[in-house]
Amino acid sequence: MMKSAIRLATLALFSVALIASPPSGPAFAAGGGGDPPSATPPPPPPDNRSAPRSSSKSKKKPTKQSSADDAAFRQGYRAAHATIYERNDYAAAIEQLKALHRDDNASVANLIGYSYRKLGDYKLSQTWYERALKADPKHVLTWQYYGLWQIEQGNRDQASYHLGRIAAICGTGCEEYRSLAAALEKPPGTGLVY
Repeated sequence: MMKSAIRLATLALFSVALIASPPSGPAFAAGGGGDPPSATPPPPPPDNRSAPRSSSKSKKKPTKQSSADDAAFRQGYRAAHATIYERNDYAAAIEQLKALHRDDNASVANLIGYSYRKLGDYKLSQTWYERALKADPKHVLTWQYYGLWQIEQGNRDQASYHLGRIAAICGTGCEEYRSLAAALEKPPGTGLVY
């Protein structure tokens, strides 16, 4: 109940911040937490693809829209997010996320890793978490989820390292830090539900 209250308060603060912030650019979600979010789908993740290099010999080509501006990508990402956090259908979500063809996007790779972890495929989950961190070493939700993966594998020292990375990125007050810290406070062998 306390965890749900914290998540609701965090979601409320995030919503207020989104409403109050000027529309200077798109807002991006890190991928969502372990419990189902509110009915409002998350904003799409940022596009981590490299910009094409220009050549002085070639004519200037029109710039393609980034995935953050791509309505189909946003819709697909939100649908996969709902498949994970509202329906707990991790296999279907993996298919939806891979169909986006944005495996180099940290938020997409993180949700694929999360889905594999929830399905019990820890080896593939680890691969996807590492892919997400390669795409964005400061992707705080991946550090949290990968830290929970470490705890589930009995690697508490590694999970503590992940906790330190989260603190360096967003401080000790962010939800991702608090969640992983709470999981680390539980005795080893305690069943985690994340």
